[in-house]
Amino acid sequence: MEITEHIASLSEEGRLLAAAAEQAGPGASVPTCPGWQIRHLLRHTGMVHRWAAGFVTEGYTTPHPDGGEPDLDGDELLNWFRTGHRHLVRSLEAAPADLECWTFMPAPSPLAFWSRRQLNETTVHRVDAESALGGPLTTVGADRAADGIDELLTGFHGRPKSRVRSSVPRTLRVRAVDTDAVWTVRISDAPPQTVRMTVPGGADGGPGTEGDGERVDCELSGTAEGLYLTLWNRLPLAAVTLRGDRSVARLWTDNSAVTW
Repeated sequence: MEITEHIASLSEEGRLLAAAAEQAGPGASVPTCPGWQIRHLLRHTGMVHRWAAGFVTEGYTTPHPDGGEPDLDGDELLNWFRTGHRHLVRSLEAAPADLECWTFMPAPSPLAFWSRRQLNETTVHRVDAESALGGPLTTVGADRAADGIDELLTGFHGRPKSRVRSSVPRTLRVRAVDTDAVWTVRISDAPPQTVRMTVPGGADGGPGTEGDGERVDCELSGTAEGLYLTLWNRLPLAAVTLRGDRSVARLWTDNSAVTW
């Protein structure tokens, strides 16, 4: 995806999040984030938006603390969230292509990093807000979802702080049936190593094998959107098709949560 596409999608996702939060009300429980209410979701996401915008506008080249969550509620909190979201979008739109600032995962450029990261941050939390309403979720397109899977598997869980570990090496395959994308995640006592392959037409090497014939312990397959939300623990494993050793999938779901 292009940076402009990331920013445009970020703009829409923030509007959708705010609309769902307003409809649900600040005290509504968020099923996908046990213990959270909508007010907690707005405070957290709004804080992250302002924190990210600071790197873009101020050009911080080292880690910089966030400003903390506000002691706001109700309409005042919702307005605060919307203001911060608009500021983030406008900051990214106005940033130069050669922006220099701190990032915490590999990316083609700092501007590409922050546009993508804040899009996925906001999309996942938009799903949280919509889950509080109990109705259908706004669709995430296949290309966007695949891009989000890439960020999660190769970015977040390529870092030393990933808790997805196993004393016995295991291999997880992730296959998006509506794209040509297949990811192979090798899990060990070190950070997971993920390789993305392009398999035209979603061709399958058969049960227990990768497209190149190598055996895997477990495969998760489904639409890119279904996989994206399942890997982010926003949908249950039942939302995708599982083949092979279920304990490998549970290893992921039990240990992959990304925390602030």
